[in-house]
Amino acid sequence: MGLSIEQLPETRQTILRTLKCDGPATIAELASRLEMTREAIRQHLLQLEYEGWIGRNLKRDPGNGGGRPSTCYSLTSEGDHLFPKHYDSLTVEVLDTVADQLGPEALIQVLSMMTEARVREWETRLKGLSLTERIEALKEIYLEDDSFMEVDHSGDGLYLIERNCPFLNVAKRRPILCSVTVTALTRLLGYRVIRQERFQNGDGRCAFRVLLNEPIQKGSYDFIPET
Repeated sequence: MGLSIEQLPETRQTILRTLKCDGPATIAELASRLEMTREAIRQHLLQLEYEGWIGRNLKRDPGNGGGRPSTCYSLTSEGDHLFPKHYDSLTVEVLDTVADQLGPEALIQVLSMMTEARVREWETRLKGLSLTERIEALKEIYLEDDSFMEVDHSGDGLYLIERNCPFLNVAKRRPILCSVTVTALTRLLGYRVIRQERFQNGDGRCAFRVLLNEPIQKGSYDFIPET
């Protein structure tokens, strides 16, 4: 779960809420609205900018002739995401609407198309690699969203371990979404993959086990919902 605005110091919350409600503002405007000194506002803005929550741009006042433009501060997209969002609920609603209105088969078709898109996107990066090289490359691909992804060669098999699922809230409510990952990994690695551990079961991670005794033929493995 990402940082929320309530976790920031109160004054910085107030500044961000002001920029969210009123739009871009200068240091002078913020100082006036919040009844603080300009220097105090400046110090808070420097920290918020360093953290990536706000950005600055120059704005020329048309009524000021050729005078110097003012520096305005506004929320970045990262800063806007400090405020409550409901993407998870929307995603669940979309999945349920597809299944309710078009039937469960339609949902399977949508997830199958998602799997195909993921396989097409990644398979060019894995072409010509050995299994070990492929799974390491997949780990690097996943690291773009999950810095806690790792490969485990110990024990009774080969595992791809996911500790920070970026879709966890949706996946817990609609586990069928995880079948996209399982099927895509199977297709990309050339061996059947199962989830031996699951966030949904309280394991605190997903452990994708590569079944080295169950190779698949290229193009022969369709989308299969997990059981």
